[in-house]
Amino acid sequence: MGDDSQKPAGDLSADLAASDKQDLAVKAGAVKATPLSWQDILVVIRKPFLKQHRTELFPFVGTTMNDNMIHHYTAGGELAYYLTDVLAIGVEGMYYVHDFSDAFDLVARQARRLPTVNQYNWSAALDFHYVPVYGKFAVLDHRLITWEAFFTAGIGAGQSEVIPRDPKFPGFTNLLIMPNVGVSMRFFLAKWLTLSLGIRDYVFYDHFEPTNRSAMMNPTSTDAANNADGALINNVMFQIGISFWLPTSFEYTTFR
Repeated sequence: MGDDSQKPAGDLSADLAASDKQDLAVKAGAVKATPLSWQDILVVIRKPFLKQHRTELFPFVGTTMNDNMIHHYTAGGELAYYLTDVLAIGVEGMYYVHDFSDAFDLVARQARRLPTVNQYNWSAALDFHYVPVYGKFAVLDHRLITWEAFFTAGIGAGQSEVIPRDPKFPGFTNLLIMPNVGVSMRFFLAKWLTLSLGIRDYVFYDHFEPTNRSAMMNPTSTDAANNADGALINNVMFQIGISFWLPTSFEYTTFR
């Protein structure tokens, strides 16, 4: 007690010396070995599919989802190169065929008026892909299926063609600037094969046949094009296809 009363309050050197004595006492004690078990070992499974520096060849088919007058069906393909495992750049092209829906004929019969519609002929785009989501699920507790979700944004061009309400008048074509955005899912079937499906929105400003077209007004395709009615179009497409990857296999370059 006498020594503590003589030590000045807040003496840092005395506190450090006391702390060193406690550390030496701890180090001098017996060291107990902690047994290990398999529960202490964590295993991180590698991704079963790598895309970095690989090329994806993606043939696909698609159909219009949001037009109740005319349906478009597409056959196309995309060639994409993955700069990293999550970033890619690619080019795509599509050819369109169309079919009139039941609503087109119904409006013509009931209203005695033909709807104003355009058909799409072709389109091409430069696309960028970003893959932020990756996961897996079990099928009947026997097989694991890995998948991923990715976003797409691109810019491209296409062509639409006016379908004249009266066949005696000629139609005309429009060159379109077509940005697109979309989201897709990819399922891994083999080291070189995947199944992809997604939704893509192609946005463009299209021109339609003028409503007051007759033998006296806008009879030629040039006159009709100069007086065409314009509208912003969202052509939402559902696409599905099989991807082939080159090279057909890959190697890990990092440790487990």
